[in-house]
Amino acid sequence: MILDITAIKDYQNISTIQSLSVNMDMSKVILLLDDSEIVNSPRYLSQLVSMGIYNFTRNIDAVRFLIDNPNTYKDVAQYHQLNDVGVVESVPVKSVMDSREEKISSRPPTRIIGIKNVTEHAGSTTLTYLLKKQLSMKYDVIAVEIDSNDFSYLNDKTLLHTTSLDLNSYLVKEAHHEVILVDLKNDGPVSSCNEVIYLIEPGLIKLNKLIRNDRRAFEKLKDKKIILNRSVLNEQDIRDFEYESRSKIYFNIPYLDDKLDRHPVLDEFLIKMGFVRLDEGKEEKGGKLFNIFK
Repeated sequence: MILDITAIKDYQNISTIQSLSVNMDMSKVILLLDDSEIVNSPRYLSQLVSMGIYNFTRNIDAVRFLIDNPNTYKDVAQYHQLNDVGVVESVPVKSVMDSREEKISSRPPTRIIGIKNVTEHAGSTTLTYLLKKQLSMKYDVIAVEIDSNDFSYLNDKTLLHTTSLDLNSYLVKEAHHEVILVDLKNDGPVSSCNEVIYLIEPGLIKLNKLIRNDRRAFEKLKDKKIILNRSVLNEQDIRDFEYESRSKIYFNIPYLDDKLDRHPVLDEFLIKMGFVRLDEGKEEKGGKLFNIFK
């Protein structure tokens, strides 16, 4: 059963949920939480775990993931406060940035970079994989996807997954890495990342669909890092695109062969993002325009 918590009368009173759990097999329930401070407080979540309610999320897209990959206690143990007693009260949840900075104040902060699709299926999963593979040559980097298991099809066991609800806890736990890449898909929580790149696949159908769904789409992307992905546009096309959309393109990435170990265009992109180690020790190309002979 998929149960929207707001459909339960007086749901912010944990005793109401407790009464429900007595009469139902909660292992077969996925609880869709709201965004209220009480429901998302550490104490409320801890008491859900105490009742045996392990499958809960705030993200509707995560429901499908939980159907196929139900949580066990191990997946939610970080929410369980074993000394938790008493009435639920509103407890502000520390932001991931606060917790992370406390943990790693002795060194430069982890760069948490979200990769988000703006047009549908703009390639966030494959690009996250390629960026992780390329950064791994010079940096301590991990990659995680949200509310999905698409990484499993890439046959790379170093690629990880989590849910939107667990993302902040996950980021704190993994803050010892230099870089964390987060595949946000279409609707992942950008607020958990300290940098986000926004992917647009500039095909006519996808762009028209984007504008019909939200005419202010490009207005909302003002001052964001917009990346054209799987792009066949040349420099003049990009200038025309920027003029028509009233936006600024940060970088243009063409179709890439995901079987290759390294892509010069991704080196260029990542160096522009500040990952300068990738520029160390590179061979000079002798000024060849097309680099046909190697």
